[in-house]
Amino acid sequence: MNKLKNSLLQIDRKSYKAYKQIAGSYTYPRYILHVDYVQGDPFASPSKIRAVIPKEERTIEPAWLETKARRTAAEDAFARVINKEVKKSRFSIKGSGKSGMIAFDGPGQEILERTAVSISEQEITICLSVGLPANGRSINGKEAMKLFNQAIPALLENSVFHILDEQIQQSIQLADQQEAIWKAMKENNWVSFIANGSILPRKSGVSDLPAHDAVAFQSPPEDEVELKLPHGKTLKGMAIKQGVTLITGGGYHGKSTLLQAIERGVYPHCAGDGREFICTDPSAVKIRAEDGRGISSVNISPFISNLPHGKDTTCFSTANASGSTSQAANVMEALEVGAETLLIDEDTSATNFMIRDSRMQKLIDHKKEPITPFIHRIRQLVDETNKSVILVTGGSGDYFDVADNVLLMEEYIPKNVTEKAKEIIKADPIAKIDVEPVDFTNFRKRQLLSSTFPKQADRRFKIQAKGQFQILFGKEPISFADTEQLVDPSQTRMIAEIIQYLYREEGRQFSSFDELLQHIDEKMDQGLAILTKNNGKHPGDLARPRKNEIAAVFNRMRTAKFMMEKDRL
Repeated sequence: MNKLKNSLLQIDRKSYKAYKQIAGSYTYPRYILHVDYVQGDPFASPSKIRAVIPKEERTIEPAWLETKARRTAAEDAFARVINKEVKKSRFSIKGSGKSGMIAFDGPGQEILERTAVSISEQEITICLSVGLPANGRSINGKEAMKLFNQAIPALLENSVFHILDEQIQQSIQLADQQEAIWKAMKENNWVSFIANGSILPRKSGVSDLPAHDAVAFQSPPEDEVELKLPHGKTLKGMAIKQGVTLITGGGYHGKSTLLQAIERGVYPHCAGDGREFICTDPSAVKIRAEDGRGISSVNISPFISNLPHGKDTTCFSTANASGSTSQAANVMEALEVGAETLLIDEDTSATNFMIRDSRMQKLIDHKKEPITPFIHRIRQLVDETNKSVILVTGGSGDYFDVADNVLLMEEYIPKNVTEKAKEIIKADPIAKIDVEPVDFTNFRKRQLLSSTFPKQADRRFKIQAKGQFQILFGKEPISFADTEQLVDPSQTRMIAEIIQYLYREEGRQFSSFDELLQHIDEKMDQGLAILTKNNGKHPGDLARPRKNEIAAVFNRMRTAKFMMEKDRL
């Protein structure tokens, strides 16, 4: 601590670049402070520091680390108190640019594996970003001493050393209960569980906090199950079984709100969120139309075939997909990376991909129509592959014929109307069209070619996250604003790091795209930092994405080069 103080006094009022001299490690009474990266300018990206706290100074209970879910929950508990303390900003540190700023990659409503806090058997590591104080472009050493000797120690004292073990234990108990729900789902062939009393609506379109005065969720009696969870908790709620589940109802009655809660249920949520006991198949993917997206070597033939001019749809590429074509590609890409459940809302779907009514069938010979609607493939997909579909529709009763379960939303409460839907089918049958079956179990694999990545000789080539839904790949933007289950900008930064990793490996070749994604998942299991250039230092503000979203980004990279098995020499 005194060593850092002396260094700051020596460089006081010198050129800002002299701050580079303070990079290194400093011993404080209760922790080691590592200055890993020093910004070159007061207006540049802030400096990166780590506080490493040994177990002798802050107890680390072995129970916190017994499972991956427990470790993540414990790290999340620390992250929330640190983030709360950072926002209080008690210290006013003067200077130009970002002087005195303390930033922390705080969590949102989801509990994600992050680099902001990491706990091992020996120590707790806290990653912070700080703006080193300046007067113009000269060092303000006195204000820097206030930052390092007062503000940062107070921040850690009031958070890491202040949080009670009981608070951490509550987070761990919640993690145990959430894991127990996922286990019960797997044992009982459920694809989602929504606990009674859950609060589904959000505060606003720009806030993920729970809405005030919202109607609490209540399961229909036919779908209600009871779960006995760890730590003495019993829950009742709605179990959605494998198969085809239809969510219908009038406008503004909560159909899409229920589906949105289900799609976010692939992640655990923090206590008080209202969705902490909503759990969904972790592989579930939201499917939608994306007009204008690029597609590279995807087999969309189950849904699109017999195109004019004989264009091949078993290995289809385009730079500007239509709504129906993009939705077909989204389905096939999701299946490629192992999605077991597809989530679809008619509001964000292409109508001609979803249905073709009886009158249109009479007018257009189906043999001359390139699009085979999803309704004609859904049963084969589900029956032959054990996949599941949860579909929101308020405009097409044709889907009654293919549904295993039909839920009707009335004033935000679901009712099971499966039997009534069956009666409607009998009273008002629709003409059925025989379509040529396809084999959903035996598609050729794709390979991401190493030529996707330029040679490293070009030092000007950069890969950088720009907000939550864009990554710059050199000068080419990769945009994925419709990837709805990417929930945190730190996940996007992690995906950018993954692309950087493959770039450094010069696009290391894998036998298939799925094998590449599996390799990345295994690497992340060892720690997110292992995929960065800064392993062992502050790795950046990162959070773990699912392989589904990693795949989605690569599939929207317009410069990506994919090849199918049949194309190999």
